[in-house]
Amino acid sequence: MAKASKKSKKVTPLMAQYNKVKAKHPDALLLFRVGDFYETFGEDAVKASQTLGITLTSRNNGGSDVELAGFPYHSLDVYLPRLIKSGFRVAICEQLEKPSKEKKIVKRGVTEIVTPGLATSDKLLEHKLNNFLACVTYSGGKKDLFGLALLDISTGEFLVAEGAADYVDKLLQSFQPKEVLISKEHRKDFPERFGDRFYLTARDEWIFTEDYTQEKLLKQFKAITLKGFGIEGMKQAQIAAGGVLHYLESTENRNLQHVTRIARLANDRYVWLDRFTIRNLELLYSPHDGGVPLVNVMDHTVTPMGGRLLRKWVVLPLIDVEAIRARHSVVRAFVGSPVLLQDVDAALKEIGDLERLISKVPLGRVNPREVRALAQALCAIGPIKKLLAGSGNEILSAMAKKLDALPAVCDEINRQVKESPAVNLNKGGVIADDFDPELDDLRDITRNGKKRLAGIQEREAKRTGITNLKIGFNNVFGYYLEVTNKHKNDAPPEWTRKQTLANAERYITEELKELEDKILNAEDLILQREETLYEELVIWLQQYIGPVQANALHIGRLDCLLSHAKLANRNRYCEPVLDDTQDIDIEEGRHPVIEKQLGVGERYVPNDVKLDTSNQQIIMITGPNMAGKSALLRQTALISLMAQMGSFVPAKAARLGLVDRVFTRVGASDNISSGESTFMVEMNETASIMNNITDRSLILLDEIGRGTSTFDGISIAWAIAEYLHSNGRARPKTLFATHYHELNELADRLDRVKNYSIAIKEHAGKIIFLRKLIPGGSAHSFGIHVAQMAGMPPEIVHRATDILAQLESQHIDQGSLDMGVPTESGTNSRVAAAGDKPNGKKQGGVPASPKIAANQFSQPAPQLSIFETVDPTAGKLKAMLEELNLNQMTPIECMMKLNELKAVLA
Repeated sequence: MAKASKKSKKVTPLMAQYNKVKAKHPDALLLFRVGDFYETFGEDAVKASQTLGITLTSRNNGGSDVELAGFPYHSLDVYLPRLIKSGFRVAICEQLEKPSKEKKIVKRGVTEIVTPGLATSDKLLEHKLNNFLACVTYSGGKKDLFGLALLDISTGEFLVAEGAADYVDKLLQSFQPKEVLISKEHRKDFPERFGDRFYLTARDEWIFTEDYTQEKLLKQFKAITLKGFGIEGMKQAQIAAGGVLHYLESTENRNLQHVTRIARLANDRYVWLDRFTIRNLELLYSPHDGGVPLVNVMDHTVTPMGGRLLRKWVVLPLIDVEAIRARHSVVRAFVGSPVLLQDVDAALKEIGDLERLISKVPLGRVNPREVRALAQALCAIGPIKKLLAGSGNEILSAMAKKLDALPAVCDEINRQVKESPAVNLNKGGVIADDFDPELDDLRDITRNGKKRLAGIQEREAKRTGITNLKIGFNNVFGYYLEVTNKHKNDAPPEWTRKQTLANAERYITEELKELEDKILNAEDLILQREETLYEELVIWLQQYIGPVQANALHIGRLDCLLSHAKLANRNRYCEPVLDDTQDIDIEEGRHPVIEKQLGVGERYVPNDVKLDTSNQQIIMITGPNMAGKSALLRQTALISLMAQMGSFVPAKAARLGLVDRVFTRVGASDNISSGESTFMVEMNETASIMNNITDRSLILLDEIGRGTSTFDGISIAWAIAEYLHSNGRARPKTLFATHYHELNELADRLDRVKNYSIAIKEHAGKIIFLRKLIPGGSAHSFGIHVAQMAGMPPEIVHRATDILAQLESQHIDQGSLDMGVPTESGTNSRVAAAGDKPNGKKQGGVPASPKIAANQFSQPAPQLSIFETVDPTAGKLKAMLEELNLNQMTPIECMMKLNELKAVLA
């Protein structure tokens, strides 16, 4: 029996077209336009139905069924955001020509690819957040050099940076890109370096080559060199930037006329904030439910440009004192002139999102209503310019000169576009009346077609003398003139006879046919004409992209400074005094976020904080949980950072020396996915701090060492404090909050360490938190009291109290901790305190060479009295062992001594 031949699988023409398009975009979910629907097929249909909650059906494909799921085309704005937020890349395939009877299948093609990093629709964007697409590259080898590019296609903002992994990591944390491009060869090691919190898109390795990417940049900016952009020597940054441009081109985003500049994020212009500090200070986000980040409290901007810029200012505080003072000058001018503040604020509210409006022009995605909004925004610049010019502030006056209301653009848009146009160009009603004669004529036809027909009838009747001449219409030959047989001989020769009836004749004329054509096709002709005129207007607007973007930049900056002034007025902030010292002197400082979260009748207790590098470099803060230690640490850092953002600060007065780095080690968190425990995370962060300190650093340490045993924790905390004080390399200002009250002894050993505590009051067996920072250390942690406040069962509280009493009564040597602390000279503090002179010289001051400083910590392991034990028997054993001289004992004597020690345990 012969084998049956295998039949080839049939495919319908539509599915053949679909398969061809899908093959070009295999990694995207393809929305395939079919009539009034976007359809998905096969695996895409299954994913779409599950994600969107739409019905999954099937379609006959040449004898076999294929999965099908779709939704109406006008619902794209509803479903597309849900697909993107679910992590899909979406390719939108449109019909590129109108259907007709002659064509069995219309031409289709992908017009847009949307990914998390390539969103331009308002439905996908948050007004006050940038939507950055990032690209990260690195050189590899012995010295890893990383390049980073950040592009927001919705605004045209293009930023690049280059540096070590921790710098790129900090920027990724600060800018929070929605999508990160990487080379395929780095797909696995990227999460190891920067974590797994980013949406990654891997591209072929050949893209990330110097020659190819540099060519992309030069072509984009129409330049022959990149020197003018300040990135000439930044090879990795150039590769990353070129990689972004290649990706845009490959995703059908070729019209990038709004990407007119590229800016360098210089590491030496801003305060260093690593990702731990950004997280711990809750600058942009709060990890706690209901938590409020600093930016939310500071943001009183009224324009999207201002809101986006403020977020950058929050994570990029300045270290140029003159630039900071310039910002303070503007804030002071607004604070001192409430009328000016109110007038400028009202004018700014008319602006809207000027930056994103103009960016839609080259992308071809600006609708008529947005064009009208662009005109409104530009028209509002004139009053702002006038207000700034008359402000009396030098910086605001200079800003006024930079603003350009572009009256030609305003006038042209107002002349061409209706005051309230339709959002969709296909709906008509976009172009203003009296702008285009051809369009006006077509509109008149739709409004007055019958009147025009009546005019022809009246005129022809008068000309021919046929008094009973009529105009009619049928589906065979359209409009016609009807003449009764009585007057058929009066019909002029230029009339064309089309039909003979029993008692009449029907004629057509050239004028009648021309009017008929216009009447029947007027609606389509109007839409076509409006589309042509609108496209010409959009093309004309492209020449103003640069000037409009410049306006948006200045408006955003003005909005941020105005926001600072409103913040200061509403919350009683003071203007900080910035200087070149290394001091921090805050009088009655407050936490800017916590004070806004207090309930009715509650008042935030302010505190003074003074730090310097000569007398009070390290403040050791003790006190119970919930007393306010962490809040005090954070508010000190936030006040310094806010001042360097250009803001006034929550304090009665503040004199602040510039800080160049802020480090925090606050709280505890695991990194289980990377195999790191809470304590390992803590030590990683602390090690990073210790390796990067400078004289201008501000360090916040909260409960260092709590992730391990008590003895280990105290040892580490003690050694860290010693290092910060006596490393010989730098004297970073440090706030050190701890429950280890034993660390109070450091103040007796190290001259720039001072003890403070958070005041409490004990009453009727309970503690009352006074929230006030006072000199002197605390000898108790009051942990059991806090457990009781938390609702711990009374049995546990009572038992814990008994155990604590026993431990404290059994504690041997409640006196000082014998740490053998090295002084700055590297000698033991006990020797130096006694006035001894090792090596024949009086010790003191900073060591003369790094070598000496490096040897400071080569002391024998310290002995703490708390380490002795809380067990008297163990203490006795320890004393007996210390008396032994093993080098002079025989084996028999050793055995006898061991038996004696054993007897002590009996």
